[in-house]
Amino acid sequence: MVDVPLMNALLKAVPERAGLLLVGDVDQLPSVGPGQVLADVIASERVPVARLTEVFRQAAESRIIVNAHRINSGQMPVKPRPGEKADFYLIEIDDPEIGVAKLIEIITNRIPRSFGLDPVRDVQVLTPMLRGSLGSRNLNHELQRVLNPNPPAQVERFGWRFAPGDRVMETQNDYDREVFNGDLGMVTGIDEEEEAVLVTVDGREVIYPFGELDTLVPAFATTIHKSQGSEYPAVVIPIVTQHFNMLARNLLYTGVTRGKQLVVLIGQRKAIGMAVRSGLLPVSRTPDLGVMMKPEVLHAASQVRT
Repeated sequence: MVDVPLMNALLKAVPERAGLLLVGDVDQLPSVGPGQVLADVIASERVPVARLTEVFRQAAESRIIVNAHRINSGQMPVKPRPGEKADFYLIEIDDPEIGVAKLIEIITNRIPRSFGLDPVRDVQVLTPMLRGSLGSRNLNHELQRVLNPNPPAQVERFGWRFAPGDRVMETQNDYDREVFNGDLGMVTGIDEEEEAVLVTVDGREVIYPFGELDTLVPAFATTIHKSQGSEYPAVVIPIVTQHFNMLARNLLYTGVTRGKQLVVLIGQRKAIGMAVRSGLLPVSRTPDLGVMMKPEVLHAASQVRT
């Protein structure tokens, strides 16, 4: 998430007597801003680097972690055995056109029934693209219709409907309202007299006048790029050949590692294979975490249990 300008500012602010320890996952998507700081620092071979590669027994019980490592090493993710309750599921479809109905059924029925998770508050759909039937734009319209069908009030602006009960996302940094790009919120009310939408973000109410809703979008579904730096109780990821120009290993890996309790991958086996086998960023890539530290603490890093 750290781009070149931010890293430049950080280094200028760090006193010369201080040490700097960078901890990150170099296999995720690079920062939205210019540069790929962690990857380039590692590739420079000018600083000590420790890579945490071993999956210990506790972590191996999670199929999210196991499949994240498999994806990073160019292998297909594996399904749980029939009847096994797991935290990672792979649901194969042949036709992308049935993907929307399958995705809605999983979010509204299977996940709440099997895991007790709320489909609006706990489940986040992450998709490679904006466009297409399984892109975030169409999925937001479809999920909004199913998950919040009869709101008590609503307003339509900039091609979107906003209503109490809608999950929404801020898409720009708004320092006046103290909400920032990627922040999630819930619409809690429509003030017709003041012509404003009321949104709760991190437990506080934020007011959006009707004429200033252009930076707010529904967030039942969002792109994997927009999910960088975030995590959710459950994520559902559609991967189909319609997304072919965005199918990359680090994109799929980033999406999978956003889920804390549950990951459901819905897609065509061919498309998932394309993502897993795809080329990566033009830097040295390894299926592990990149951690820069002084040589005297490398032994401690090797003892880490996750």
